[in-house]
Amino acid sequence: MTQPLPELLLEPLVRAALIEDLGPNGDATTRAVIGPDVTYSAQLNAREAGVVSGVQAAVIAFRLVDPALKVSVQHPDGARVAPGDTILTIDGAAASILSAERVALNFMGRLTGIATLTAAFVAETKGHKARITCTRKTTPGLRLVEKQAVLHGGGSPHRYSLSDAILIKDNHIAAAGGVPQALRTARDRAGHMMRIEIEVDTLAQLEQVLATGGADVVLLDNMDTATLTQAVGRVAGAVVTEASGNMRLDRIAEVAATGVDYISVGALTHSAQVVDLGLDF
Repeated sequence: MTQPLPELLLEPLVRAALIEDLGPNGDATTRAVIGPDVTYSAQLNAREAGVVSGVQAAVIAFRLVDPALKVSVQHPDGARVAPGDTILTIDGAAASILSAERVALNFMGRLTGIATLTAAFVAETKGHKARITCTRKTTPGLRLVEKQAVLHGGGSPHRYSLSDAILIKDNHIAAAGGVPQALRTARDRAGHMMRIEIEVDTLAQLEQVLATGGADVVLLDNMDTATLTQAVGRVAGAVVTEASGNMRLDRIAEVAATGVDYISVGALTHSAQVVDLGLDF
């Protein structure tokens, strides 16, 4: 089970979204229409099937607007829901519920979309060891929650930032003067706890990596399935393998069958569709 994010990290993201949405003068519509003493019970419902994510952020949004609101979770992050399922119930001041509604729905719709798409990719790897992982192609400022949504969908988060690991890509190789030079320099400068991954797009480059040594992971980039199969066979477990580039849902099963350890998919976070959710009084 995926652990919730520390509220110390998540609360500022939700607070910033509320400040953006409420503006300098607060919710003018609700203030004009709804009296402060009006109370209601609201339900946040799924309008289509999906894997839930963003519940933690939604709960924080309601509580930041009004700590007196009572929020109950029926389907937690990572749960599968069908159309009509109630994910949250919120009881208390109607004005407070309405003022937090859009931010809560924005977080949950976006993150549930990511978790749902991730789950679809993960399903295509069934029977193989390959793990689906995301990339740093995330919405600026929201990487933490978007990668958490990938975890809720059964995926793996890859790097959270540039400081997590050394990933030598094609432009690094070009600037360093080649694969051997890049690997040797990286290994000389890396601490003993720092893993090194290097990107290759040809079998010839892969041979250079294996001959030079020093890599923990090799990223097999934009290779067709036949070439991926050859690459995995040539590595023979000497390093971890990761396939990347043009990883569509309809291709994942055949890529997983090559024996790669990881399949990285930028689409999980940059192209996931928002899942339709609604708040009903």
